[in-house]
Amino acid sequence: MPRRTATMLASTLILIALLCAGVLIKVPYSEMSPGPTVNTLGDARGEPVLHIAGRKTYPTSGHLNMTTVRVTGADYNMNIVEAVYGWLAHDSVVVPHDTLYPDGKTEEQSTQENAEEFSQSQESAKVAALEELGIPVSSRVVVSTVVKDSPAQGRLHAGDVIKAVDGTVVKEPDDVAKLVTKHEPGQDVTFTVIPAKEAAAAEKAGRAPEGSEKVTVTTEKAPPTPEAPKENRAIVGIRAGTDHTFPFEIDIKLADVGGPSAGLMFSLGIIDKLTPDNLTGGKFIAGTGTIDDKGTVGPIGGINMKLVGARNAGARYFLTPDDNCAAAASDTPSGLTLVRVKTLDDAKKSLEKIRAGKTDALPSCSAG
Repeated sequence: MPRRTATMLASTLILIALLCAGVLIKVPYSEMSPGPTVNTLGDARGEPVLHIAGRKTYPTSGHLNMTTVRVTGADYNMNIVEAVYGWLAHDSVVVPHDTLYPDGKTEEQSTQENAEEFSQSQESAKVAALEELGIPVSSRVVVSTVVKDSPAQGRLHAGDVIKAVDGTVVKEPDDVAKLVTKHEPGQDVTFTVIPAKEAAAAEKAGRAPEGSEKVTVTTEKAPPTPEAPKENRAIVGIRAGTDHTFPFEIDIKLADVGGPSAGLMFSLGIIDKLTPDNLTGGKFIAGTGTIDDKGTVGPIGGINMKLVGARNAGARYFLTPDDNCAAAASDTPSGLTLVRVKTLDDAKKSLEKIRAGKTDALPSCSAG
């Protein structure tokens, strides 16, 4: 066999071997890529994303798109070839597996956590929008979850309204933990609660819940953590949260989406439907950001993938949380204008500028 032919054959065989090895060798990485965007002013799967009943609404136009990120599953085993391709591609990013699934979190656990965060973000989006419009919303501290096999199981229930702990009135969810941890493990805590069934019936009937009762729970020692292996903190095994009663129906319908990052765009969509002003002026605006009850916009993950998804969908402006601005400005898709926002009110004012054509006055993002 001629030397040149032998060299080419050997090189080909080595290349094939390397490719096979690249496919077979698994690496501890995951991939993030742009997910779909959804117009909060429009429909998804044939249903309005935002449904409002019992209050006058107004026609809307343009887009206020929430953005998403696709991620590989917890059980997905990426090989070297896929990792290299992901590193080189502009429309995806390869990250350590533990970044998306820390502490061995399963895909089922991650999905459940994302669903809970998504539900909470919807609640906060409604509250923030109505507060921005000056529409009062009543709130109460409730038992959000009860830990399995904890002292509270069977004594307190999700949805119970917590009026007081040891006779001290609670106004915020954090008040509950502060009052419980004043005890030593093994001591009793007395909760004054309105049972969840009564609270739900009262809300359905449009009246204030009545019939509080006292429930005593014996505390136990909190399990050790890496940060506090010898902590002697008392717990009862509940998580307190806030529940709200809205003066009219606001329903957000969007399947197969998780996490808290759509809060800002949901709030803006609600405001647009409840006010005669057309917030977008017919423009295509996308964005992201968590939101709390007071309208503060918080950072999110996967900002660069969301920018790509928004621009691919046709967005011209992107509402960007202040804390994500530097990363977003470092790699902004052509034709997309970043708009920095810290609060819901910031976002509203920026939309007014876009609507009026005063885009030079928009708060911008800078890289670094």
